[in-house]
Amino acid sequence: MSKPYYLTTAISYPNGAPHIGHAYEAIAADVMARFQRAQGRDVYFQTGTDEHGLKMAQAARDQGMAPGELAAKMSQLFIDMCDALDVTYDRFIRTTDEDHHKACQAIWTAIEEKGDFYLGRYEGWYSVRDEAFYDEKELKEGEGGEKLSPEGTPVEWTVEESWFFKLSAYQQPLLDHIAANPDFIQPTSRRNEVVSFLESGLRDLSVSRTSFDWGVPLPGSEGHVMYVWLDALTNYITGVGYPDGGDKWDKYWPAACHLIGKDIVRFHCIYWPAFLMSADIALPEQVYAHGHLLGEGGIKMSKSLGNVVDPKQMWERYGVDALRYFLMREVTFGQDGAVGEEALVTRVNAELANSFGNLAQRTLSMIHKNCDGVIPAAGNASEDKALLDDVMAAATQKLPEAFDRWAFSAGLEAWLAAVYACNAYVDTMAPWALKKTDPDRMAEVLGTLAAAIQPLALALLPVAPTGAQAILDQLKSGEGGQPIDKPTPAFPRLELPEQEA
Repeated sequence: MSKPYYLTTAISYPNGAPHIGHAYEAIAADVMARFQRAQGRDVYFQTGTDEHGLKMAQAARDQGMAPGELAAKMSQLFIDMCDALDVTYDRFIRTTDEDHHKACQAIWTAIEEKGDFYLGRYEGWYSVRDEAFYDEKELKEGEGGEKLSPEGTPVEWTVEESWFFKLSAYQQPLLDHIAANPDFIQPTSRRNEVVSFLESGLRDLSVSRTSFDWGVPLPGSEGHVMYVWLDALTNYITGVGYPDGGDKWDKYWPAACHLIGKDIVRFHCIYWPAFLMSADIALPEQVYAHGHLLGEGGIKMSKSLGNVVDPKQMWERYGVDALRYFLMREVTFGQDGAVGEEALVTRVNAELANSFGNLAQRTLSMIHKNCDGVIPAAGNASEDKALLDDVMAAATQKLPEAFDRWAFSAGLEAWLAAVYACNAYVDTMAPWALKKTDPDRMAEVLGTLAAAIQPLALALLPVAPTGAQAILDQLKSGEGGQPIDKPTPAFPRLELPEQEA
């Protein structure tokens, strides 16, 4: 049996509605979860929301709500997004869940027993938006001379009593682990970034706050709540049974992969493994940091520029399959990439509707009309066998090999090459002409195409589950002798909305 596969996304901070980046990460994780299940693996897939911290407390205060009330309201938006996008999560975890508080206090106690906490006073720069501490040398200057974090967010000078974690003690153990496990941080550019940061030296980390109370209370430290990132990162072990253990813990930890955005690499590749080392918990096998989505023209999205892509508008206007396929195909996963409605419509029409959808629709329509609605046996001619060999190589070797290393666009490119080969085969064989001159050969050609479309639809299932399943349902088994019903298009053409005058 294959090894179980535990996959997580970063948990989303729900102080605002989901944006296209949240949808991108959820879709990518779901594609991987579906793909791994199709390979026969026992998958546990977790996503969720990170609901504590000063940023949430401030957002709730600004809206005249209690933090817990805001957290419940906003988390539902993320649940709704995942459900709308056909994201097949096994658990949607919330950091306000009771079992999560228990896990947080348990990992705190484990680190405390290791002797890796000490009480001190924090004085330094803090970004509320990032929930992150920064050295003076990391800051940059804004247009008005104000100090900003490396991410361009405002920072403020903070002074308060705090518990500190001996992060500096884990500099060499982390470097050793990364060197011994080259796939631990992917892609390679992110691993190099982390190694460079580690080699520059680590400072101990403030891991408690006393200036607000919206968080997990620290055991034995009245007035302190846990630093939001220690709280948030612990969700990954909460979801599989920490600290109680049990079958789920034994089966799924360590996680196969934490999928995250590149802006939170430091927290996941330095802080989190250091916390786990301290608590004597095995490290995840991999952290994969994807890139950011940019507006059309490669410009960073911002409300002021009016180029922010609303994922809800996209899936409601063009369909979930179209959005999923476009995001996995358009951008090389791991890198930044531009997205927009015009690009979505162009790509989905060219590849899903015109190339694959039309191939399936034409083939099944001709079988239904000309073969008494029964799929003929595939042909044995050299060109028939060559096509099926190409299709099987793409669907069962090239695409899986690419998907297994998060190279979705490369896998879909190999898949699409096989689709193009099928269409070229149609043009060369011209079954509409064979109908008049050699109906037996026409049947073999159509049977060959049905036998090719079936594995192509199976391979596409993780990415475009509704349309691919519709084709599979219409094909039945795809084998000769199988009766089929009159087909309907699985991937209709899309249209851009008309511009208002």
